[in-house]
Amino acid sequence: MPTQQRQQQPESYLHQRDGVVPAVCSLDCPDQCGLLLHKKDGKIIKVTGDPNHPVTQGNICNKVRHMGERLYDPKRLTQPMKRTGAKGEGKFEPISWADAIDTITTRWKSLVAEHGPESILPYSFYGNMGRLNAEGMDRRFFNRLGASQLDQTICASAGGVGYSYTMGGSFGTDPESTVHTKLFIMWGINTVSTNMHQVVYAEKARKNGAKVVVIDVHQNQTGRWADWFIPILPGTDSALALGMIHILFAENRTDEAFLKQYTVGHEQLREHVKQYGPETVSTITGVPVEEIYKLTRLYADTAPSLIRIGNGLQHHDNGGMCIRTIACLPALTGQWLVPGGGAMKGNSGFLQFNTDALQRPDTRPDPNARHINMNQLGSALLELDPPIRSLHVYSCNPALVAPEGNKVRNGLAREDLFLVVHDLFLTETAMYADIVLPATSSFENTDFYTSYWHHYAQLQQPVIEPYGESKSNVEVFRLLAHGMGYEDAMFDDTEADMIRQALDFPANPYLAGINYERLEQETFAKADVTPAFIEQLPTPSGKIELYSAAMEADGYPPLPTYTPLVEDGDYPYLFVPAPNHNFLNSTFSNNEKHVRMEKLPKLFMNAADAAASGITDGDIVRIWNERGECEMAASVGETVLRGVVVSQGLWADNGNAKHFVNALTPDRAADMGGGATFFSGRVQVELK
Repeated sequence: MPTQQRQQQPESYLHQRDGVVPAVCSLDCPDQCGLLLHKKDGKIIKVTGDPNHPVTQGNICNKVRHMGERLYDPKRLTQPMKRTGAKGEGKFEPISWADAIDTITTRWKSLVAEHGPESILPYSFYGNMGRLNAEGMDRRFFNRLGASQLDQTICASAGGVGYSYTMGGSFGTDPESTVHTKLFIMWGINTVSTNMHQVVYAEKARKNGAKVVVIDVHQNQTGRWADWFIPILPGTDSALALGMIHILFAENRTDEAFLKQYTVGHEQLREHVKQYGPETVSTITGVPVEEIYKLTRLYADTAPSLIRIGNGLQHHDNGGMCIRTIACLPALTGQWLVPGGGAMKGNSGFLQFNTDALQRPDTRPDPNARHINMNQLGSALLELDPPIRSLHVYSCNPALVAPEGNKVRNGLAREDLFLVVHDLFLTETAMYADIVLPATSSFENTDFYTSYWHHYAQLQQPVIEPYGESKSNVEVFRLLAHGMGYEDAMFDDTEADMIRQALDFPANPYLAGINYERLEQETFAKADVTPAFIEQLPTPSGKIELYSAAMEADGYPPLPTYTPLVEDGDYPYLFVPAPNHNFLNSTFSNNEKHVRMEKLPKLFMNAADAAASGITDGDIVRIWNERGECEMAASVGETVLRGVVVSQGLWADNGNAKHFVNALTPDRAADMGGGATFFSGRVQVELK
């Protein structure tokens, strides 16, 4: 396609009244699907998958299929507003963008002058996975301002650190190769609901004899899909992995040639795991001894074998070490050299871009400005000294999503906290805002995307006009920068400029050949993973580190180790608030169609536990601890082990906190990376 035509593409997509145009799914999901948007009279009337996308191949989930209803939802915000009632009351009146920007920047200038820039905190996550809108102009602005720094640790940080100690970074098996896999171990991941295209690959492999094993705390949709479901007690996964390693060494089922060439520490690990015999591990995990042997022997005897490591495992007190331990398993059997073998937690390392060029940390006046863990927002708002005096929330809904939710809401209700919220809807968080700003959807923006599962970077060009007066994060932070009087040239960079800067990154050889012009022409481009990444791991030794001197230096055990969960009160049940099928965190929880598909909030409970408490299937139960309480319908059966209860989904409460599961969750940090511990809380359950 000639350059002139390429340059006109964004304009042509935007003003093309009718037809089909390419797009990218912006949801925080590993699949990051290629989409086709069907337009009529300038509006999106249908969303389908792009059959030409090499990974997602035209298949999409219901969440994205119904995206049009979210885009044109009458509840969507159309103009800036300022609060007129009490915080949390939801009373606002419309104002102009000029007034909104002036109100915000006037207040911030005053706060900077009186209390310093660290009195202001940005709070965001990946409600939109577009890199410019999630971590581009916003980072430039808050770096230049010198605001407090947010540690974005709510999702994958603990496991990311743990996996990196073993593998050097976010590097794993290419999903496209898993059509050759003979054994899938889905470990702590509800793949059917959260990584559907891995299910598609597994189904193709199943036709050639592959088996699927699921290890999880709840027999959810993925557990029911599996050939073999193994229930496990929450937070004990590292013990199971260590028991497997014990058997692999004891029965001489390891690949010694691989261990010698590609790992460090296998001799120490061999001695270390002698303490994790199957009987000991069974007592810890709740997995019968014979099943530990069966699983390990199946894994040892099957190649290629793939372990798909889920997010849930790392949301425990011991989450980092858990992921670090499981990541050692493929090295024991040499699976990394077999196409379709190995492991996947994430693959973002292959598409690592130039974050310094995109975010410009060099402009920060004080590089040592304080860091605040986003999991501890409630404590930060209520207890930090000097206090946070202004909070800017975007691409996130902490009043529903953050742990210790009642503490978070009490913090947001502070009259002396100047709160700005930029979103598509009047969320639970926006109800507390002083200024609310309407946000564009991803289909109204220019942005680039890098998957954390497959190996493709993708470009999104605007295909519809902004909804009402809504603006993108990039636009808003440009306006705020100019309102603050910043004249730095970086705030005048176009989206295309920023994408070019981010993709200009020779330090990542896998990114070679991917640039803005190529994405503009081709929409998506694959990382260059032709060389075997196992030959050039960025660990200190350049090898898979079964023994990690870096961990030892950082104060951790250098060998994989099981550590029990932290005591969390004298309550009988471990509580796991897992995701559901039709929401993505809080996204879609306010959409009537998705709520109808999900039906109602349930608490899954073992039949023996329920009987002991006089609870029958369908009863409304009260779930509580010292942090808060909520109500759900009991789903009684054998889908969880005794002593475990599981809920699914973050349900919009619309001012009614009966289903507010994060009122119950702890905000303490995990063992690594400051990660969340959503799944390590304890509760009591009783009839309502």
